[in-house]
Amino acid sequence: MIELIQRLCAIDGVSGDERAVAEAIIDQIKDFCEYQVSPLGDIIAFKKGEKRPKNRVLFDAHMDEVGFIVTYITDEGFLRFATVGGIDNRVIQGKPVVVGKNRVYGILSSKPIHLIPRDKRDDPIKAGDLSIDIGCTSREEAEELVAVGDRIAFDSPFLRFGDGFIKGKALDDRAGCAALIKMIQAPLEYDCWFSFTTREEVGGMGAKAAVYTVKPDIAVAVETTTAADIGGVEPEKRVCFLGKGPVVSFMDKGTIYDKRLYQLALDTAKEHGILAQPKLGVFGGNNAGAMHPMAGGVRPVGISMPCRYLHTPSCVLKEEDIAATHGLLTRLSSVYAVCD
Repeated sequence: MIELIQRLCAIDGVSGDERAVAEAIIDQIKDFCEYQVSPLGDIIAFKKGEKRPKNRVLFDAHMDEVGFIVTYITDEGFLRFATVGGIDNRVIQGKPVVVGKNRVYGILSSKPIHLIPRDKRDDPIKAGDLSIDIGCTSREEAEELVAVGDRIAFDSPFLRFGDGFIKGKALDDRAGCAALIKMIQAPLEYDCWFSFTTREEVGGMGAKAAVYTVKPDIAVAVETTTAADIGGVEPEKRVCFLGKGPVVSFMDKGTIYDKRLYQLALDTAKEHGILAQPKLGVFGGNNAGAMHPMAGGVRPVGISMPCRYLHTPSCVLKEEDIAATHGLLTRLSSVYAVCD
């Protein structure tokens, strides 16, 4: 599982440019299921189980990652850009990136602190005030390497550290994609549907299209969610904790989750000795917000892996949480197939 996640995270797939990620996923699932690729680039897969389900259940994970897009090239060869997805501007200064299909190396540059007036040094950083240095000295030189509209991804190596922790860019949501791949590669008790979707970070367009195609009764958003279990954060604001298993949501900024399915997830985890935790608060959102109002209405579920430093070059997950999430999802594929 971890090696698969590492391979997926190494691929750049900023929203709207997920093709390379999709090709890697197809290579993993093509011998284990039926699948199709939608006009938006979603992979929609059907896995035959041993039995036919009462409910059509769709498990969804998104392929895209947050990043940037080139908007202008200056006369001096620097790149102006816009953010793609929700990125805290405070985490991007000085970070290495790669630009476009040729993965041109660059650095997110900013004005030196000594050139900023003292009364402005504590002001919020704006992406519009930054640029990307790709080592060029003119617009013409830069245009030989990159173009307006090219996507820009963080350049951040994947690594293991500490007691079972992993770090990398795009763990949101390549870890979710890996969990679904492993489900498809193994026998399942009931027929099951899967979607690997595009554009989640900019509104969930791919998930809307996937639900219209599959028309499920139940849609499970398989995600990562912000864990604030770090120093300086009060216990009641930590949201969730690494090492305590998958996070089950009852509500976020985009969805009120199905109460019956929420409780079934926690009960199933307890029954099978799988660590799981409720999400402690109403924060964020995911593809469930896009999926549940579609195609006449779908019962939503949110199952996430706790992740520190979400939407940064250094997302952090714990291996045992990934394994527990995969185990719970596999159990839920049977439970949700026949539940009321």
